[in-house]
Amino acid sequence: MAPVKVLLIGSGGRENALAWKLALSSQVEKVFVAPGNAGTNDGRKMENVDVSVKDFEAVSAWCQEQGISLVLVGPEDPLAAGIADHLTKKGIACFGPSATAAEIEASKDFAKQFMSRQGIPTARFQSFTDAEEACKHITGVSYRALVVKASGLAAGKGVVVASSKDEACQAARSMLSDKSFGAAGETIVVEELLQGEEVSVLAFTDGDAVSVMPPAQDHKRLGEGDTGPNTGGMGAYCPYPKINEAELQYIKEKIIQKTVDGLRNEGRKYVGVLYAGIMLTSDGPKVLEFNCRFGDPETQSLMPLLTSDLYETCKACVEGKLKDHPPHFDSHQTTLGIVLASGGYPGSYDKWKEITGIHEAEAQGLMVFHAGTAQKDGKIVTSGGRVLAVVAMDTDLPGASERAKKGASLIRFDGCFHRSDIGYRVLKSSNHAATGGMSYKDAGVNIVAGNELVEGIKPLAKSTQRDGCLSSLGLFGALFDVKAAGYQDPVLVSGTDGVGTKLKVAHAVGKHDTIGIDLVAMCVNDILAHGAEPLFFLDYFATGKLHVSLTTEVIKGIAEGCRQAGCALVGGETAEMPGMYAGEDYDVAGFAVGAVERNLMLPKTCEIHVDNVVIGLSSSGLHSNGFSLVRKLVDKHQLQYDMPSPLKTGNTLGYDLLVPTKIYVKSLLPLMREGKVKAFAHITGGGLVENVPRVLPDNLEIRLDAKSWTIPPVFGWIADAGNVSQEEMARTFNCGIGGVLIVSKTHVEEIVDRLNAAGEKASVIGVVEPRTDAEQVKIKHLGSAVMQSWRKLPGVARKKRVAVLISGSGTNLQAMIDHTKNPGNKSAAEIVLVISNKAGVKGLERAQTAGINARVIDHKKYKSRDEFDAAVHEALLAAGIEIVCLAGFMRILTEGFVTKWQGKMLNIHPSLLPSFRGADGIKMALEGGVRVTGCTVHFVAAEVDTGAIITQEAVPVYPGDTEETLAQRIHAVEHKAFPSALELLASERIELQEDGKLLWK
Repeated sequence: MAPVKVLLIGSGGRENALAWKLALSSQVEKVFVAPGNAGTNDGRKMENVDVSVKDFEAVSAWCQEQGISLVLVGPEDPLAAGIADHLTKKGIACFGPSATAAEIEASKDFAKQFMSRQGIPTARFQSFTDAEEACKHITGVSYRALVVKASGLAAGKGVVVASSKDEACQAARSMLSDKSFGAAGETIVVEELLQGEEVSVLAFTDGDAVSVMPPAQDHKRLGEGDTGPNTGGMGAYCPYPKINEAELQYIKEKIIQKTVDGLRNEGRKYVGVLYAGIMLTSDGPKVLEFNCRFGDPETQSLMPLLTSDLYETCKACVEGKLKDHPPHFDSHQTTLGIVLASGGYPGSYDKWKEITGIHEAEAQGLMVFHAGTAQKDGKIVTSGGRVLAVVAMDTDLPGASERAKKGASLIRFDGCFHRSDIGYRVLKSSNHAATGGMSYKDAGVNIVAGNELVEGIKPLAKSTQRDGCLSSLGLFGALFDVKAAGYQDPVLVSGTDGVGTKLKVAHAVGKHDTIGIDLVAMCVNDILAHGAEPLFFLDYFATGKLHVSLTTEVIKGIAEGCRQAGCALVGGETAEMPGMYAGEDYDVAGFAVGAVERNLMLPKTCEIHVDNVVIGLSSSGLHSNGFSLVRKLVDKHQLQYDMPSPLKTGNTLGYDLLVPTKIYVKSLLPLMREGKVKAFAHITGGGLVENVPRVLPDNLEIRLDAKSWTIPPVFGWIADAGNVSQEEMARTFNCGIGGVLIVSKTHVEEIVDRLNAAGEKASVIGVVEPRTDAEQVKIKHLGSAVMQSWRKLPGVARKKRVAVLISGSGTNLQAMIDHTKNPGNKSAAEIVLVISNKAGVKGLERAQTAGINARVIDHKKYKSRDEFDAAVHEALLAAGIEIVCLAGFMRILTEGFVTKWQGKMLNIHPSLLPSFRGADGIKMALEGGVRVTGCTVHFVAAEVDTGAIITQEAVPVYPGDTEETLAQRIHAVEHKAFPSALELLASERIELQEDGKLLWK
């Protein structure tokens, strides 16, 4: 590879460290620095150049003249102004984000709104342009709104962390009314003051992949012990050791990657380095700010640890190949940097003070990075507030600290000062460890937080107490007196369950107060299926890091669920397991114990018989099943949980998905105790088709009619957006029925009335019948009812998915394509799949031209008709097909296939049925001497050409007609009849009834 030239824009300590690292690359011939400083010119590979970085045309012209291979932009100002956009348009590779992507730093208001949209954890906030409105918010809001930020770029100084509400108001007025930060403070952000330790996490990204650097900690306050005003940074060390691998992985996935993905999805693809200032709160990592470039002074501590080629990584980011060239860092070393500042900084300060001792410090093996220096009369002098950074590397932090402090003491200039306590929080812990003291907290387990949680949830548990409960939280076991609960001959019934990946949605939305209700519901509804009254409940909560407020929210939900079920929350286990779970991730499990009098146990399987009635209890929505499929659907369509819900509820999508599972205990128990219920099936994982058989005798089945209950629109949305088949819906989701009762006819009316009076939505949904085959649950009209639940919502338009089966030229296929794709027809159908049993036919070409997925399923490759039909059936299901049209399909379909698509499959025949059935309809019409024939579109039935007729078109038979001439005229009207019949079925104006007759609506 030929040596390359790099232009580095910027003149601070950050750029000095980057220039030094770039110059070490074997691929780099020269590093030009604009405008440069005294420390970025070693006379060999680094050279300062006089190019105005504000004049983008001048920069690009200079790059083209010099043959620059890569431009690396250090500071935020030119990035926010669009230098990366300009250089890219000129064909010059630039490492740095576009202006729109750089807004993540250039506008704190944008950044906070973006984080809110994307579900990225951050402090609560509000943006203002009016000082008095800001002060009203500061003094009136429930949280500590003490952080005031100028929204625009303020050279790292536009943040005030106030100690009181009055001080915060003063800062707001200073920015908005007094214009202390000029245009940067025309909008301000008022934030909640977060508690915890701050850490800087930087990552390379090519706009898709991310590669996170070791975490560093910057000391922004001017004085020892983090006192005094904020600065651009008084020193940093790396890596920050108090963050574990699970937390770092959480930051990578839930903050860095989520930010890069979110920016890309919003049309702001981010290329370069993304800097995240993170606060490690008791509720997990939260973002304080984003920067669109390398951090300063973090970069001075990071670059010495980089063992791979910086140029190669930056070039890979620009070319979208970061996965192929990830950076590597030395994991066995620690660095610590101390900033030497001018007297008066961060206020006004004098310049041009001579600096001495730099060579002496470097002779000690230290790195001295220039930030605010210049050359004057052959001497190095001060030219800025933060002048130099002295960086030491050692095997541990104490060693690096001692070496850096020694080097800083060797450098002098008039007014020079520096902090001597960089890294003091960790160094205190190190000193403690040196005395032999290790703690459980050092291992990531916070006993104090655990005790705080227990004290906080005791009132929640107390609020659920009931007769029979003999214990409170804090004992080794939970005690319950069944006799005191009123039971004479009880059988204990227990159940355990979890919530599944619904937890992932709760995390994405940041809403955890209903998860506990789900947990209780899944357990108590299960034991209710045996007629048992839930008596007490225990929970298990496991997390990587205990966040008291989040955990309390979950347990509040558990207590509420227990109150709804009438059982006592008697105990549980909270397990903090760092390394097992990442960040705020947690899992919950529940264990419920109930009792039922022996003579009232359910199901009463031997009492269930033909003509018993099935009553359905409406669900509140998804309950807690199928969320892996739902989340995949959300990801596939690049939806966001905080977007307005497509269900037209006025809520967000995430809120609608988190509606908690219904608890049926209080409405059903009285009926069960009166012996009026023969069986109850709780519809959980496995949906309707797998749960109801658990309470049925082997010789019986139930037949349900989906039109007899109200299906929540969420199920139609899932079926539509995910192309989920009717069969998959029935075995994955409850489809609107949270529980099924089997009762005798004599009790039906009373039971339905009493359930509705108790607040349930109950209805008769089916009957018990003799079993006819392997399936014990048969549901008619489910597909159409599910889709109607979605389509009936205002503003929701949806087309039926159609497949066309062909064997030849596909002229009828073309007619249906033309009809469905004509906007003027407003067709209710959409052809999404064409299947041919022969390769190379004209119909496949027609489909491909129309942009329709076309497949060949060659019947010759299958041993039997059954195997061929099974392959076609699977292809139709996979495509979410609702209607099948046979258009010149020259295969006789098996009865099994026809049965599966009963009422959803159309064929066209070249005669006026029922006359002249079979393959030779045209020939038979001529031989029969009829004067009129035509075509017929009909439902496909097991017997050839016997299905219910939908449309017909007449064609006269002329003297002298041949099969060829008559066929031409019949085919012409077929092109009208077939689309017409398809439209009738797709718009649901017709329906095939069970008796095989056509119902017009």
